[in-house]
Amino acid sequence: MTKLLASGKTIEDAVQSGLAKLNVKADRVKVTVLEQPNKGLFGLLGARDAKVELELLPDGVDQAIQFLLDVTGAMELTVEVERIETSDHIQINIAGSDMGILIGRRGQTLDSLQYLVNIVANRHSDRHLRIVLDAEQFRERRRQTLEALAERMASRVIRTRKEMMLEPMTSQERKIIHASLQTNSKVKTYSHGEEPNRRLVIALKD
Repeated sequence: MTKLLASGKTIEDAVQSGLAKLNVKADRVKVTVLEQPNKGLFGLLGARDAKVELELLPDGVDQAIQFLLDVTGAMELTVEVERIETSDHIQINIAGSDMGILIGRRGQTLDSLQYLVNIVANRHSDRHLRIVLDAEQFRERRRQTLEALAERMASRVIRTRKEMMLEPMTSQERKIIHASLQTNSKVKTYSHGEEPNRRLVIALKD
């Protein structure tokens, strides 16, 4: 791990000096105070600055990306990774050839990789990181597919007046359909069954 010694008139000054040199925020370092400041006699004799040691903590996202590169390398895939930070999660986008292998059937392989990446990212992090893993914009395409499915099934329920039970889906996919039909005045949605075979049901409102 990277360690840096820094000094300043006060401990806070010393820490800020070290953070500036490392170009990181305070939550990325562990601070150890080595020497307390001393104003000395009359502010002159024996005056001593504060000294601190800043230890750079491992970045969970960097570790997650390295894990991802190790996995894709073992699969003999050449990929490019893009990191985007949003207000509530960190998006990691993967691009390259043969992305179908990483995505899997209905995104099952991608979901499994996302689960592992989140474990790696949070292993040493002092704050919870939520990482969303995507490949070739699969998540957006899947969302559009599910929203279209929701509208078709809702129309069928209204026409036949019979509820429809969809195939098993992940909680995230069920959430997309719930949200898509939330404003529909004629149908309601609810989940039925246990994971991993939990299904979403579309039914007429009472």
